[in-house]
Amino acid sequence: MIASDVDGTLLGPSETLSARTIATVRRAIEAGVPFVLATGRPPRWIAPVAGPLELTGYAVCANGAVLYDCGREEVVAVHGLLKPELLHDIAHALDRALPGCRLAAERVSTGADHEMRSFVIEPKYHNPWGDGEGRTAPRAEVIGHPAIKLLVSHVGMSSDEMAEAVNALFDREVDVTYSSSGGLVELSAHGITKATGLADVAERLDVEPERVIAFGDMPNDVEMLRWAGHGVAMENGHGAVLSVADEVTGPAGEDGVAQVLERWF
Repeated sequence: MIASDVDGTLLGPSETLSARTIATVRRAIEAGVPFVLATGRPPRWIAPVAGPLELTGYAVCANGAVLYDCGREEVVAVHGLLKPELLHDIAHALDRALPGCRLAAERVSTGADHEMRSFVIEPKYHNPWGDGEGRTAPRAEVIGHPAIKLLVSHVGMSSDEMAEAVNALFDREVDVTYSSSGGLVELSAHGITKATGLADVAERLDVEPERVIAFGDMPNDVEMLRWAGHGVAMENGHGAVLSVADEVTGPAGEDGVAQVLERWF
């Protein structure tokens, strides 16, 4: 089985799939090897990637919290919902540790939700990938319903700095990770990672972890690369990922995933 992160791994600086990557992934699928997206993206952001690759199998979304069927365009499993009581406690602690931070909640979506009901943000929340997405609501609404992850933004800090501060606050209540350096961290239920999501897929497909190759570039990929039989980091990846990888390939802009997969396909 092949598992790959999306942003910064399959997608380069242009945020598009190259012809070389598309062709290589399709050859792998034609050879009967499952190709699984493992991403921090929510389900509604999967189609633009799954479509060109002709993926009809599973995608691990929201850093392991959601298992999505690309072919049927539906959520098949949800793991580790954050309950409103916990979200309230987290928000209170964050205000003390990160004054000025803003919150957003990602909820379960079954596909392309054009009204963004599944993504709720409070005023002045900043998205490193560009503002304009999400339904703006008071904080009480943001943290008032179960969420698959809580996103925390702060325009005056880096994601590294934020993660260090947030990790000091929580022990086993939540796990903290990030996939962008632009002042955004993501909080998920403790123990829910891309690795746990992929373990679910591997069990469904009867594939041993030793027979999985995984690709990633950011801290939310660390557990996945450790879990897989062969973990591959992108050359320009975060140091935490490079330190656990079995192999380092070229950057996404140079088709690093395809460079490795072309050995077999």
